[in-house]
Amino acid sequence: MNVPKKVCDRLVSTMKQMRPIIEQQRTRDVSEADTVTLVKDLLAEVFGYNKYSELTSEHAIRGTYCDLAVRIDEKLVQLIEVKAIGISLEDRHVKQAVDYAANQGIEWVVLTNGIMWRLYHVLFAKPIDKQLICEIDLTAMDCRKEAQQELLYLFTKEGVTRGAQEEMRDRKDATSRYVLSALVLNNDAVLSTIRRELRRVVEVNVDEKDIATVLRDQVIKRDALEGPEAEAAMKRVARRSERAIVKPRAEVDNASSDSTKTTESAGA
Repeated sequence: MNVPKKVCDRLVSTMKQMRPIIEQQRTRDVSEADTVTLVKDLLAEVFGYNKYSELTSEHAIRGTYCDLAVRIDEKLVQLIEVKAIGISLEDRHVKQAVDYAANQGIEWVVLTNGIMWRLYHVLFAKPIDKQLICEIDLTAMDCRKEAQQELLYLFTKEGVTRGAQEEMRDRKDATSRYVLSALVLNNDAVLSTIRRELRRVVEVNVDEKDIATVLRDQVIKRDALEGPEAEAAMKRVARRSERAIVKPRAEVDNASSDSTKTTESAGA
């Protein structure tokens, strides 16, 4: 992930200034309201948002207002749920924000207590679910290290607008048990390769459907095949497979059209 030098320099300099303030607020065990103030300062100073035009608390969730929402170019792109600095973060803390985000078509939710920051990707499934993409501790980050700069970049305005969150999600998905399971079971090319290798090893032709059945029932763990993340993975693999089929067909049609034109020209 390519983090711009300007952003890296800002992360190093501003975190040096903000870390003592974070520690001070933790020692004081400040309230949720004061933690929201701290988070807004971090979003502005460290993560590069305009505190006045890009951060808002005007969006209601089931009658109560969410702590913060990020608006870029007049579009809501992220919700931020803030807990008091002394509270340990738990997944249940973000449920309401995730449900609201899903209803509004917002893909990203942040949960933070000012120290710990979690980034979640909203899964538009039934029921609505979430995927934890990363978690960082601002007081433990070494902003001069490239790997940690990449994690911090996910929370910056530049990272949000340049697709860093999507890139990290894709990296995570590349080794996800849900995506790998869906790829093995729902991709004809993979099943065909397994069938070919089985024929080479055991010298027996096995139907691809039988291979998929054994993999599903006896090899792959059930939790990798069920639930919102599994459903999202299957849809993703299916979309990619459809694109792979459509592209060669288009190439064949174009080749056929070119051939016809050449023949007609030769006849003329």
